[in-house]
Amino acid sequence: MTVKFCSIASGSSGNCVYVGDDKSGLLIDAGVSCKNILENLKNIGVCNSSIKAILLTHEHSDHMKSIGAMSRKLNIPIYANPSTWESIEGSIGKVKSENIRVFQTGKDFFIEDICISPFSIPHDAADPVGFTFNFGTKKIGLATDLGYFSDNVKDALKGSEVVMLEANHDIEMLKMGSYPYFLKRRILGEHGHLSNEASGHAVCELVNLGVQQILLGHLSKENNFPELAYETVKGIMEEKGIMVKKDVTLDVAPRNSISKVFSL
Repeated sequence: MTVKFCSIASGSSGNCVYVGDDKSGLLIDAGVSCKNILENLKNIGVCNSSIKAILLTHEHSDHMKSIGAMSRKLNIPIYANPSTWESIEGSIGKVKSENIRVFQTGKDFFIEDICISPFSIPHDAADPVGFTFNFGTKKIGLATDLGYFSDNVKDALKGSEVVMLEANHDIEMLKMGSYPYFLKRRILGEHGHLSNEASGHAVCELVNLGVQQILLGHLSKENNFPELAYETVKGIMEEKGIMVKKDVTLDVAPRNSISKVFSL
């Protein structure tokens, strides 16, 4: 069995991630157009018929604006926790009642043979979550939109082979940039977004807990760029004696196109 993991789009203007095995696939979030999602699934060799569900991390528009349309187009269920469903009520169009599915944060559930573990993350949404996915002995983790790298997030991601982790902004770029003060304060707060530097320290902890491959995601268009995120995280890792390419792989998810496809 081969497990694939790939970011379809990642950033403040839209997010979508694919994870699946030879039989079944899942989408996490759908914050870009259906056309974009379907074209990129085709580009990585995934058939529409293999997509079994969409999982929603939280209700912000860059994560959910196409979930209703994708559910209707592929006739697949949307999974979200009760607070998130309440937050998106009336904003995603008509969804078949059988395609409205509810999970509880902190409780594992299955779709086909995939064990999904939703865990709480620190972000300014109703009940935001990250996910880990277990395909037998293979574990993949996803955690973006983090105000800080909490112990809960660290414990959830422990032992994953691949983790997609946020590296949203460079602190100095954000402080000197054009965003209004209230937005800068939100992003820098404990329910905002993870900086490159904070991401670097988090990655070091994850590598020490067994993570072998890291994908940096959710980069800000205004306050970051891929080379800066990569070099900042890499530099912090090397300060801690962790060598990229030797001890761990490090990649960055593009904002508007597919990332490296991880195969396990």
